[in-house]
Amino acid sequence: MKILVTGGAGYIGSVCVEDLLNRGHNVTVFDNLTEGHKKAIDRRADFVQGDLADKAALADLMRTAQPEAVMHFAANALVGESMQNPYKYFYNNVSCGLNLLHAMVEHGVKRFVFSSTCATYGMPETVPIDELVPQKPVNPYGESKLIFEKILRWFDEIHGVTFASLRYFNAAGATEAFGEDHRIETHLIPCVLQVPLGKREHAQIFGTDYPTPDGSCIRDYIHVTDLAQAHALALAVKKSDFFNLGIGGGVSVLEVIDACKKVTGKDIPVVKQSRRPGDPPRLIASAGKAQEVLGWRPQFDRIEDIVSSAWNWHVRHPAGYGD
Repeated sequence: MKILVTGGAGYIGSVCVEDLLNRGHNVTVFDNLTEGHKKAIDRRADFVQGDLADKAALADLMRTAQPEAVMHFAANALVGESMQNPYKYFYNNVSCGLNLLHAMVEHGVKRFVFSSTCATYGMPETVPIDELVPQKPVNPYGESKLIFEKILRWFDEIHGVTFASLRYFNAAGATEAFGEDHRIETHLIPCVLQVPLGKREHAQIFGTDYPTPDGSCIRDYIHVTDLAQAHALALAVKKSDFFNLGIGGGVSVLEVIDACKKVTGKDIPVVKQSRRPGDPPRLIASAGKAQEVLGWRPQFDRIEDIVSSAWNWHVRHPAGYGD
């Protein structure tokens, strides 16, 4: 297929582009490079630099790339920033996303895979979280993603755009070529690995008094290549739907730090901080629907293997993508 990938220069987008190309698809990446990196774009893909706010550029893109499907990763995704600047999140994640959908409809593109998030659930009422758990976002980031999911329902009903919305949990890990290099890094594993890399003096734990076995938060970590597999499978959905993506097992913050120590062979000093507002004690996915409907079979279920792939990439790329 001819596939347009927005945000294909970002962390998850770059790995999905690599996977799609390995599967024999033709890929065009559209990215404004504010968060992504040009060096993170697989050389086999066509690249168009542009912004989703530019309707004329989107129209030109649809005419030249002629995609049969769109994968949409271009979003702002920092929870804390969304609490400080909600305009940025609703504008980019909702308004600019609408521009993309409109361009698709205008040019007859009927297949859409959306990079969504477990943040749409907020503080979940039950764990593990399946797709029937009520969605009650507690920050503008999660709200912006939920609003866009609601928009997708109407574009399906009115315009026949078949979509798969993939709500993933904690993406982590790397391939040999592509890894995690955010300009503002907030994710636990790369932040912890920056200590043995000499970029931070210590790792931080936000809250050690949660009702969990070791007192730290528990999260569901999913390898980025397993995410990529799910996106490729989602291209074949016959009916629009929503899917949670996770391993279904939880790992605590302290267990992640222990895994990082084991993989790197380095001591990692830890500083304990107070809880952050809105952090649930547990976020664990029930991914049975994705496994049943998509035929998704994640390959990585050990946190040590996920950390190891990330560590290997950072060792080979100590300055990240260097831009």
